[in-house]
Amino acid sequence: MSSMDRVVLVTGGSGFVGRHLVALLRSQGYSRVVAPRRADFDLLREKEIQQMLVLHRPDIVIHLAATVGGIWANRHNPGSFLYQNLIMVAQLIEACRRFGVAKYVQVGTVCSYPKYTPVPFREEALWDGYPEETNAPYGLAKKLLIVQLQAYRDQYGFNGVNVLPVNLYGPGDNFDLQTSHVIPALIRKCVAARERKESTLVVWGSGAATREFLYVEDAARGILLAAERLETSEPVNLGSGEEIRIADLVRLIAQKTHFEGEIHFDTTQPDGQPRRCLDISRARQLLGFAQQTTFSEGLDRTISWYLSQKHTSVAA
Repeated sequence: MSSMDRVVLVTGGSGFVGRHLVALLRSQGYSRVVAPRRADFDLLREKEIQQMLVLHRPDIVIHLAATVGGIWANRHNPGSFLYQNLIMVAQLIEACRRFGVAKYVQVGTVCSYPKYTPVPFREEALWDGYPEETNAPYGLAKKLLIVQLQAYRDQYGFNGVNVLPVNLYGPGDNFDLQTSHVIPALIRKCVAARERKESTLVVWGSGAATREFLYVEDAARGILLAAERLETSEPVNLGSGEEIRIADLVRLIAQKTHFEGEIHFDTTQPDGQPRRCLDISRARQLLGFAQQTTFSEGLDRTISWYLSQKHTSVAA
């Protein structure tokens, strides 16, 4: 059987990253891609995971399904974020091992890194401290799954691999202000403020924190490269290697969305992790991966997508 004829099962395939990954797989010649939805199989239920594997008989499983959100969502749902992300994946990995899945790709999170990780974040630093408090339950759940895959490789020879994407953005992102991440939230706020002719835009935090961003199509390509080339359970960072201050990000998005008012930083609200920027040398070495979409270009595409969806919704 050629690699293109193998059954590739993508959990979370209808989500933000999943839609781009499924499209990429099919465009690259993978002819047997399946992306079951939660309505079909609830990954919190062990029996339904087993039913999913029996029905689709996958050779490769790429796990994207997760319970995620920005700072607000993490602060209000720490218990469910920990429980759901831990239980669904721990059960899925064990079921894949028992079923004999040839390759399992775990998509982790940059939130697993300690709060004060030296920049740029090297994969070895994952174990040097506790994550930033607002998203620690989510980050710790994902970190334990790295350990599970390493333990399963050691004991069972299970071929599970890990990639750790930095903050992602792009068309199809979640723009709900209560659950979205920073870029879609800022785009929506700037567009709304401009349309309402408001003179001030209020942004959470001091603006001093930094973040790194990776365009979603580049992330999908990195995940596919991991499925094709990665043969170690040691985690691999996926990022751009470019760091930007939140204050500069806000001004850039305001410029691109034509909001000309003042920006006020609400310092009573948390910044989250003080700095975030990855060392991407391992991805370059093991996967041949590097971003292809510049940050400016990616923002333009994301803003255009949001405006097109917004106008379509209004017209309907």
